[in-house]
Amino acid sequence: MGISMKTTSGKILASVALVGTAAAVAGMGTYGAFTSTTTASQAVTAGNVTIALADAGATNTLNVPVADVLPGDKVERLATLLNTGTSNLNNVTLNTAATGTLSALTTDPTDGLQLTIENCSSPWAGTAGAYTCAGTKTTVLASGPVITGTAKTLTLPAALTAGAADNLKVITTLPATAGNAFQKLTSTVGFTFTATQRTATTK
Repeated sequence: MGISMKTTSGKILASVALVGTAAAVAGMGTYGAFTSTTTASQAVTAGNVTIALADAGATNTLNVPVADVLPGDKVERLATLLNTGTSNLNNVTLNTAATGTLSALTTDPTDGLQLTIENCSSPWAGTAGAYTCAGTKTTVLASGPVITGTAKTLTLPAALTAGAADNLKVITTLPATAGNAFQKLTSTVGFTFTATQRTATTK
């Protein structure tokens, strides 16, 4: 009987040892898988939306003051509008506002100053009052009160494209119906051009 018990005990110990060895081998196998790695990098640069006016000079005379305007007179000023950004545009709007002391010149929508903007496909030639367009002339802002109240969209053919420009002639008219109450009045009009980016796309 004693010999039988020792033999059985020895078999049990041997079985435990074998199971332990198998577990150790299985554990070692989890660290032996093949691997492969590859990488890529992508540079992303944001676009740039910029609308600008040419420097003051022959093609930008918006800042030149005018005096002695009488009923029926027109004032012509040039403004080259430049798309100096890297992106095409959806639209360009113009907002005008009176600065300083208000007067009927800018507050009277009927007899006050009226604004029209024309564009020439080539630079305007000549002098104020006698500007000529050798290319195609279009109206980008129809005649209306000089103070727009809300931003007006300009129908620009060129400056919506990056790197292009439009040659604008800004015409301000004092209607012939302006009466004696307009004598000696003074107003200053500010022009603000705002560009909006093109429609988002998938690249």
